[in-house]
Amino acid sequence: MRLERFILEMENAGFDGAIVSPGANFYYLTGFNLHETGERPTLLVISSDGAYHLLAPAMYRNQISNFPVTFWSDGENPYHKLSWIFGELKLSGGRLLVENTMRADWLINILKLGNGRFELHPLSQVIRELRMRKDEKEIKLMEHAAKVVDRVFDELLTWDLLGISERELALKIELRIRELSDGISFEPIVASGENAANPHHEPGERKLRKGDMVILDYGARWRGYCSDITRTIAIGKPNERLVEIYETVREAQEKAFRTVREGVMAREVDSAAREAISKAGYGEYFPHRTGHGLGLEVHEEPYIGPDGDVVLGEGMTFTIEPGIYVPGLGGVRIEDDVAVVDGRGRRLTRSDRELILL
Repeated sequence: MRLERFILEMENAGFDGAIVSPGANFYYLTGFNLHETGERPTLLVISSDGAYHLLAPAMYRNQISNFPVTFWSDGENPYHKLSWIFGELKLSGGRLLVENTMRADWLINILKLGNGRFELHPLSQVIRELRMRKDEKEIKLMEHAAKVVDRVFDELLTWDLLGISERELALKIELRIRELSDGISFEPIVASGENAANPHHEPGERKLRKGDMVILDYGARWRGYCSDITRTIAIGKPNERLVEIYETVREAQEKAFRTVREGVMAREVDSAAREAISKAGYGEYFPHRTGHGLGLEVHEEPYIGPDGDVVLGEGMTFTIEPGIYVPGLGGVRIEDDVAVVDGRGRRLTRSDRELILL
């Protein structure tokens, strides 16, 4: 059970307890996906002695079962009930892990309840190791999410793309993802022509034209887990320099992928891609890291960058997405989701990486 593993890690690290608010960590530990806006305190309190208790708004009474919980209603002071939970779990002070993104007013009230006896630390320093290593079930869920984005890519190649606006195409991609999965993992990026020189371009009204290179970056979510793919396609015959750039990026991505294996440092994967791009003369046009971890969040650890100090291990999942972006000309990015399985890299996304001319 994930909670039990977390409690063991927390105790071994010398912490007395943890307080987790709704989000990816909360879902990872409880399996409850509570869409809380943040105005009503919802807090999972965990003690290093193995006990845990949830404080939740009464509106979730029908969604939470087989779990120790205390509900509170509008009009009640939730912190009075939180104080009771602290007493039940014998948390009167000590070193507490708290959610990195917890609301400031919640933190202030927690500190008040501790009356100066709580020493707060970021939850990520303990839970990150657990979440980075996916089990077989998690990887299967991610494979499903990857199959969705692969299918969408195959389908969009049959659409009439000439003359469609970036915004229209992004909406079509989003709609198809929603039809095939639990939803998008982030807002789709469609960047055409010179707009493709912006790595995180927001789709606009520019219409796709002959000769354009178009970056398509999108993802799906399945049972909480994310996929994230990028492909760059051509509308008609593109500029010869862009074709050269495409091949450089494709080769860089392949070299980075071949570097993936258990025991390699994340920065070695980044270095493989970066060296290939720099050797081709485009190093200054590769402004971001080579990849990022992927799982319950579309961006999580491990980060595949020049300072990536994580040693890759079994079950780790991340993207490999080198890119080249030349202002006034355009850009190319190719991204795949990768898992370390049986000591080697396995691509979860498998769409064609050769340059496709439509």
